[in-house]
Amino acid sequence: MTGKGGMMGGIMEGIRPSRRALLAAPLLLALAPRGGRAAEEPALRIGSLKFGTLNWLTETIRAEGLTTREGLAMETIDFAGGQATTVALQAGDIDLIVSDWLWAMRRRQEGEDLRFAPFSNALGALMVAAGGPVRAIADLKGRKIGVAGGALDKSWLLLRAYAQRTAGLDLAKDAEPVYGAPPLINQQLSLGRIDAALTFWPFAARLDAQGFSRLIDMKEVVAGLGIAPTPPLVGFVWRERTAATKGAQLAAFFRATAAANRVLASSDAAWERLRPLMQAADEAEFVKLRDYYRAGIPGPFDAAGIAACGKLYDVLAGIGGAELVGPKPGFDAGLFALSKD
Repeated sequence: MTGKGGMMGGIMEGIRPSRRALLAAPLLLALAPRGGRAAEEPALRIGSLKFGTLNWLTETIRAEGLTTREGLAMETIDFAGGQATTVALQAGDIDLIVSDWLWAMRRRQEGEDLRFAPFSNALGALMVAAGGPVRAIADLKGRKIGVAGGALDKSWLLLRAYAQRTAGLDLAKDAEPVYGAPPLINQQLSLGRIDAALTFWPFAARLDAQGFSRLIDMKEVVAGLGIAPTPPLVGFVWRERTAATKGAQLAAFFRATAAANRVLASSDAAWERLRPLMQAADEAEFVKLRDYYRAGIPGPFDAAGIAACGKLYDVLAGIGGAELVGPKPGFDAGLFALSKD
């Protein structure tokens, strides 16, 4: 996720940090309290989905003793859906969630003091039946495409832009999108009721384990739109005011997430502990979920990454319009906290 230097510089700055402050980020994290000093603060309240991938990370933090090592007081609170976590964050009932930065950007432009740091670089994929009739983007013309989420889903908007650029297709008109929850979309593809499924990475991993093929990964879509490096879409979101009351806890949490991700990247035994949380149907699905997660562990997030987010914002805003970005559109680099290694 992040290394021991970098993220808290962004956390501890004001709403619009100066260039000097951003460049000083690694030093600020190095100076952040460790051990017992962090534990003196109230616990960091983290909102998560009951069976979401964030729980894989927090469980590893606990199991590896990282709460003790980093002096981290961490409380995880389960929610039924992503919208419930965002409402709780805005209400001040929790301190930190995982959400997409476009949502956070819109709220920041409307005056909320939100910040963002990458949780995962894993993106979704467009899945099809192996050996089926859909073998290229052009083959989607006239086909039913299951879309996890709604008409403003970010992956769907990006795929539309990519299909327009590479195949001259407007998938909103030239194909038949079918919107729904990810489990339902997976089921519809399995039953042959749709021809392709655009879904989030955990559900793409489950389809992969069942023998379905990735027609195209969203990382390829992003690259095909001329955006590099591949920016994250989802990450940790918190309020700047939280840094004033729980700054040491935030620093401890981000150090712990970095250490936990290093464990998950290399230790198969660590994944065995997570089997109950992963709800894998079989060994093949377990392995795919593990490998997809590992592939999405973020590296450094620097100025180049923020610039890529800016390009991505322009593409999404151009397709989604005000319904997506809100009445006060604009890209604010101050949303993003930098990391180093």
